[in-house]
Amino acid sequence: MQPDVVDDLKDPEYTGENRCEPCTVLNLGIAAVVSSAVARKSRLGGLFAAGVSIALIYLRGYLVPGTPTLTKRYLPPEVLRWFGKDPVPDVASGLGAVDTASAAATGSDRDRSESDRTAGTGEDDETVAAGDGATFDEAAVDTAEPDERAALDLETFFLEQDILEPCDDRDDLCLTDDFEAAWFDEIEPLDESGVDVAAAVDAFGFDADPDEFELDERDDARHLLSQSGAAGRWPSRAALLADVAASRALASWVDDWNAADPETKGEVLNGLRMFLETCPSGGDVRMGEEVVESCCSSHEVVAITCEETGERLFEQRLADVDA
Repeated sequence: MQPDVVDDLKDPEYTGENRCEPCTVLNLGIAAVVSSAVARKSRLGGLFAAGVSIALIYLRGYLVPGTPTLTKRYLPPEVLRWFGKDPVPDVASGLGAVDTASAAATGSDRDRSESDRTAGTGEDDETVAAGDGATFDEAAVDTAEPDERAALDLETFFLEQDILEPCDDRDDLCLTDDFEAAWFDEIEPLDESGVDVAAAVDAFGFDADPDEFELDERDDARHLLSQSGAAGRWPSRAALLADVAASRALASWVDDWNAADPETKGEVLNGLRMFLETCPSGGDVRMGEEVVESCCSSHEVVAITCEETGERLFEQRLADVDA
């Protein structure tokens, strides 16, 4: 019974894996100062104050209300790094280590320019289109550095493969009716059966046994984990569902899609997902600014979200958009 009571008193938002070590150290310091001050008048009172303070920090994650919020807002990044914390929270951008900069969103509304929605991953990267007979192997040509990959020109690729076309009602790009239909033909059965590890590993082209991977659910997010680390992070089940279904649709739509490496597939799928105007689980989508939080910091992101379910399909740091 006693462990159950302790668990009930704990605040999981600020304890366990979510505990903020800088907050804990700060609050322990405050507790030490307060307890020492009380102990000058009463040694027993000082011990009691220290015990209560430590118990509160253990159970709640903090002693002084508002410490987590103040830490996220004002604690310098250098201090976070002292504790081994990344001052920038992970953004669930999809498959692989490729961030969504390859398909940057550059506005506060849905009607942003074509070049912003399909920009390359770097200004100095060599840009290569993989359309009209060009294979993905040809797209990943050599660059100045042997280990660097050429940036895939997503806009050219999507247009040449008849995946995107100019919108009828605005100056932007939209999914073609045929590809959207093919995509949702794959989404519907997957939505009913669910996405498991084997389906994800097969769709993303990993040359490995599915048993070597794990599909981890963390609140709304989905993490595909391998023995060497995270293979992908999606902000929701709907986002993962969209990517697996898109990969299956592209297998019959694009030559040599199955031969593409997971990193290249990640660039394409992460960029393609932001053009969905219907949520995989039903309903429309909306675009706006939201907040992504880690234990010790918070950052604003541009996000595309399902209106009916609140599932996030796409997110990118606002600082990257404005850069």
